[in-house]
Amino acid sequence: MNLLVTGGLGFIGSNFIKYIFNKYENYHIYNVDLKTYAASYDNISDEINNSDRYSLSICDINDTDRIRNLIQKYDVNYIINFAAESHVDKSINNSTPFVQTNINGTHSLLSLLHDCPSVERYLQVSTDEVYGSLSEGDDAFTENTPLQANSPYSASKASADLLCRSFYETFDYPILITRCSNNYGPNQHEEKLIPLMIKNAKAGKKLPVYGDGRNIRDWIHVSDHCSGIDVVLHDGKIGEVYNIGGKNEVRNIDIVKTILKLLDKDESQIEFIKDRLGHDWRYAIDNSKIQDELNWFPSVNFKTGLKKLT
Repeated sequence: MNLLVTGGLGFIGSNFIKYIFNKYENYHIYNVDLKTYAASYDNISDEINNSDRYSLSICDINDTDRIRNLIQKYDVNYIINFAAESHVDKSINNSTPFVQTNINGTHSLLSLLHDCPSVERYLQVSTDEVYGSLSEGDDAFTENTPLQANSPYSASKASADLLCRSFYETFDYPILITRCSNNYGPNQHEEKLIPLMIKNAKAGKKLPVYGDGRNIRDWIHVSDHCSGIDVVLHDGKIGEVYNIGGKNEVRNIDIVKTILKLLDKDESQIEFIKDRLGHDWRYAIDNSKIQDELNWFPSVNFKTGLKKLT
């Protein structure tokens, strides 16, 4: 089986490559990555790099000629699109790269499916942020929750999701979409909340917390996310959306305090800063569909996973 992974030098993509490499001995993985600031060659182990079951191409997903040639040359069966600009703050400061990669890049990949009949399934990796923001008394996001993106980042991801839906409905292409809650785990770029707080705490620096820190996120270990993508890729129903969540809602300030406690640091390192523009209050995912239809459940305890990172 031949698998094309886009964005495989990034956080989630590299963890997915490791997951697939270890689970499926008959899979050849073709990694396409532009090698932007959040990607790293070090995210792929020497064992994988030196294997004849893995290949890397430094390439923009908007380069349709190169991607088409790769898919056709190697008779790629599955495509999983992790490639994305993903930092909300950066999207607020400059949304152009988010449009180029998240929207145009997804469109470029979808446009290749007509010429690539070997592709049996295309999976778009999305985010719960496309649903917008919840209040504390609201029910969790389901796959039927309307898309109400509130940042340029989430708007670009919602646009990509709608493009995928349109290509399925119009051309009957074999498309699946997953939407996941906040990931944490190894290889995550230090711009993200958990690795930034761990780094600053260890260095004795201030830990910057937006607003009053009471915003709520649903957290999932990246290995659980990878297993969820795996089951959707192989067993999900074409044309469907599947939410992948950790059932683990935590306030940002409580995560910061937990990290300080694990590192035996003082809470005086916490520094509350001006809140981010358009800061969503709460994310929460209803996992019922993937659990009931595909028998998938998260397995990593949050505090255990967090402790391993510290």
